Amino acid sequence: MIEVLRAGLLTTVQDAGRPGYRHLGIATGGALDPLALEVGNRLVGNRPDAAGIEVTFGPVALRFARATRIALTGTDFGATLGGRPVWSWWSLPVAAGEELVLNGAKRDTSGDMNGNMSGGMRVYVCVAGGVDVLPMLGSRSTDLAAGFGGLAGRALKDGDRLATGASAAPGGERASLAPGAPPFGVKAPVLCNWALVDEPHHHRRGRRSDSPAWAVPVRVLRGPEYDGFTPEAQRAFWSDEWLVTPNSNRMGYRLSGTALERADGMDLLSHAVLPGTIQVPPNGQPIVLMSDAQTTGGYPKIGSVIRADLWKLAQVRLNGGVRFVETTPAVARKALAEEQAYLRQIDSAIAMHDERHASRQAQRA
Repeated sequence: MIEVLRAGLLTTVQDAGRPGYRHLGIATGGALDPLALEVGNRLVGNRPDAAGIEVTFGPVALRFARATRIALTGTDFGATLGGRPVWSWWSLPVAAGEELVLNGAKRDTSGDMNGNMSGGMRVYVCVAGGVDVLPMLGSRSTDLAAGFGGLAGRALKDGDRLATGASAAPGGERASLAPGAPPFGVKAPVLCNWALVDEPHHHRRGRRSDSPAWAVPVRVLRGPEYDGFTPEAQRAFWSDEWLVTPNSNRMGYRLSGTALERADGMDLLSHAVLPGTIQVPPNGQPIVLMSDAQTTGGYPKIGSVIRADLWKLAQVRLNGGVRFVETTPAVARKALAEEQAYLRQIDSAIAMHDERHASRQAQRA
């Protein structure tokens, strides 16, 4: 059992989402940073799609009733476990009664020209066995707009209690992932070369006085209505640095920048949309649809963020910067393959950790 001592402003139970129901008007949902959740589950021996806790705004405090194992992934939240500092991308043993405190995302403005920085937006808490709330349509994810899934279809509150399930790791429980085994960490994806975006022609044409120090590049495919925008709008779309406004949420990121004007005034019928779709409403300010996005929309689609870069977008802070880098379907597929290769490397690292742990245990025996 996990007791929520302090819930923060937007803390929810999320898993890999509920695909297969968009034709019924039901959002896919799930973790906004699915890569962080999947790595966290691997670090505690869960199935990759097990439910964890998505924390957006701290401080959050959790107490674990029994000895277990947790992993923190995503951005650094200045966390402590039993009063000791702990970091993201680590697998950690937890004693019965210990408290985890997530103070808040660190505001680190340092970074490189690719937008890599530690001051992200979300952290994920994965626990051995996963968070065991009632599944709805095959998923434990919280759909805040529809009010179902997770814990009573809402964000967590102070005093809530969450059950955890039995370990569901393929191959059974591993000694190196037992509650009392030593902590260990893995390399964060933002530090990997495969996560870098090649943008040789970026000139920061749209940089404004209120632009953040760093803007995160995400790769985008042209949308079906791209040619319906003026040449000036097309240039601005690729050249400007876009601000993520505070009225963004899990359904969509509302951006601020140069108003994108259409060359034609043709009205569109409502049509299917997906997470990653970039719509442009009449005010010309783009909206990037996120995990909890609606299933249909009538705004023109100027582009779509590739699936492999959605986790980067999910970690951009409110009032943070984004820039769009044009890419191709071939590059998008290659990026997904590189992400899967990274996950296989995580599996290999955990397997090697298993071997070292078993060797040490044998020597002690």
